[in-house]
Amino acid sequence: MKKVCVITATRAEYGLLKPLMKLIKDSDQLQLQIIVTGAHLSPEFGLTYKNIENDGFVIDEKVEILLSSDTSASIVKTMGMAMMGMADALPRLKPDLIVILGDRYEMLSIASAVTIFKIPIAHLHGGEITEGAYDDAIRHSITKMSHLHFTSTDEYRNRVIQMGENPQNVFNVGAIGLDNIRDLKLLSKEELEADLDIKFKKYNYQITFHPETLGSLSSAEQFQNLLNVIEKEEDSFFIFTKANADTDGRIINQMIDDFVKKHPNIAKAFSSLGTLRFLSVVKICDAIVGNSSSGILEAPSLHTATINIGNRQKGRAQASSIINVNNSEEGISSGFELARKLITENQFSEVKNPYDNGGAAQEILNKILEFKTIKTNKSFYNLS
Repeated sequence: MKKVCVITATRAEYGLLKPLMKLIKDSDQLQLQIIVTGAHLSPEFGLTYKNIENDGFVIDEKVEILLSSDTSASIVKTMGMAMMGMADALPRLKPDLIVILGDRYEMLSIASAVTIFKIPIAHLHGGEITEGAYDDAIRHSITKMSHLHFTSTDEYRNRVIQMGENPQNVFNVGAIGLDNIRDLKLLSKEELEADLDIKFKKYNYQITFHPETLGSLSSAEQFQNLLNVIEKEEDSFFIFTKANADTDGRIINQMIDDFVKKHPNIAKAFSSLGTLRFLSVVKICDAIVGNSSSGILEAPSLHTATINIGNRQKGRAQASSIINVNNSEEGISSGFELARKLITENQFSEVKNPYDNGGAAQEILNKILEFKTIKTNKSFYNLS
């Protein structure tokens, strides 16, 4: 039986991978292994490994890597600790295939270690562009260490092939996170109010803002501009989910805590909402605001507007429901005004999501089953 090891370091990543993990777990031809690391194991970020266990999964290895600091030096040290932890975990598990999603710094270290152990890698969401973050370079680096590629659009599939990957190993399956929208029964407005202990207002917004690691403004300056704008929004309620364990992420999270403490009647913050509550909130809200990939990938399928701030997601394919603004107060304020106008005109009810192929997790499982053996040595594919 082929051992397929899924590795996750953050709450958002796990939420996307969960549909595939369930299919692997239920397969009579595959054995699911799970390595949990990074923010999952941190009390500061909600000890979200417990969500994985509560969903009925068995965690095979917990690899502690996160330092209680968010400077560039501490991020680099975390990357080193990730490689050392994998050096111990991989020989114990002896997986036949590793599954990695995305572009985070933890995954770059993990992919590097896996490469040295000559274990093939299946990579999800390769070929994408995010010009405002160093994740962009990390994503492409992981692509070159991977052997099976599951992209979210044809454009991204072509880009992976352009990087020298064999077209026979590159598959456009759509965005895997959209499986959750089809599979889960989302909570109603009343259920959310009771569960989250909040009271929605006339206008409601979900706020997720991560550091723009290649931006000219500091993370604090960018986020303060957003806070200044929402402080002036009338008859509105704001649900914050906190930033990931990135450079300057703790600065943003402290600013969120300070804002909520000052304005408890209009805002509430959560380290992690979990997949069901997060998607339910996005569906209920008028817009998702910030610079999270959720605003690009998931929100359009929920027919919710996105106010996308700055350059963090610049380069990604976008649905018509996404309003791009710069990170100035004037730009952000104009985004709120336009979103309300378009919502009044019912402009988002028929939005088509370019990432929605339908059934991404099943397609990935089918391809994993199809490849009986995967050679780790590969040739560079030259475009004719």
